[in-house]
Amino acid sequence: MRALIAEDEFVGRKLLSTFLAPLFVIDVAVNGKEAVEAFKLAYEENNPYTLLLMDIMMPEQDGLSALEEIRAFEKEKGLSDHCKVIMTTALDDPKTVIRSFHDVEASAFIVKPVEREKLYEELKKIGLMNK
Repeated sequence: MRALIAEDEFVGRKLLSTFLAPLFVIDVAVNGKEAVEAFKLAYEENNPYTLLLMDIMMPEQDGLSALEEIRAFEKEKGLSDHCKVIMTTALDDPKTVIRSFHDVEASAFIVKPVEREKLYEELKKIGLMNK
């Protein structure tokens, strides 16, 4: 399986990479714009991502608008099997959570700091890790 980590902070990328390395082949993006480009390129190469970890607050393009663009791309290509997306953020604000699930169809939401146990629990819930 393949995962894309979209996170602007180096320490956050490193931590998430360490947690996911036993389960996924990992690529990283430092902002939403790079994440959208990487997602499209992976599809064009016929090697799509199974999982996307998307930080909400990033430079150039935030995670919510990037995911909105990714979902539009999936729809345009007629993909019925959407990529699983876990939104990560320091914001524990109900509006952000609702927008993540309702508007951009995130699969899960984790408030930072991300802990390995919490991440694995969410991966189990969305069907990407054995129970």
